[in-house]
Amino acid sequence: MKPAPFSYVRPRTAEEAVAHLAAAARAGREARVLAGGQSLIPLLNRRLVRPDLLVDLGRVPGLAGVRADAAAGVRIGALTPHADLERSTDRVLHRDLPVLPEAAALVGQLPVRVRGTVGGSLAHADPCAEWCLLAVLLDAELTLLGPDGSRVAGASAFLRGRHRTALRPGEILTAVRFPYAEPAAALEEYGIQPGRLPEAAAAAALTLSADGRIAAAR
Repeated sequence: MKPAPFSYVRPRTAEEAVAHLAAAARAGREARVLAGGQSLIPLLNRRLVRPDLLVDLGRVPGLAGVRADAAAGVRIGALTPHADLERSTDRVLHRDLPVLPEAAALVGQLPVRVRGTVGGSLAHADPCAEWCLLAVLLDAELTLLGPDGSRVAGASAFLRGRHRTALRPGEILTAVRFPYAEPAAALEEYGIQPGRLPEAAAAAALTLSADGRIAAAR
């Protein structure tokens, strides 16, 4: 099966993308954002979604990259491929939040990790997705850009259910910031077929007191 007909635009700035989405919302047209396409394209091909407009973020600069700050945590641009985290050699990232590159290596098969993006996974909001699980566990903050400017939403408020988010009409996800776990976090998952979404997954984060005892666990 092939997608139903739709209009297609490739904006060159985040603001231009927001303008296209906002105009579609005002006109009562359904618009979808294309990042890596690993979640959206199969839905289009099976006609499970039939948008009037597809807004491709592929040419928008400044929406990719990983920055690990010793104090502020790890900031990941929405268009950052999973593979960039998996292959990162950033010493701060591996020392202070190694669960992120470890989780990236669990996402799908290699072609999916190369094309798929962290922001696309969060916006798709599949409860089986590694990034959704870790975002809630670590109280990640998501930066959203819309017609009224930029705002920040906590992961628990952003992820409202299966494929449901707090994105407003005209908004796009531009980045996510993961604070450091105190002192550590881990994610484990089980799947019958490698590369597919897991049948079960669990993540935990620990906070230690000054004497080394567990003060809190999530």
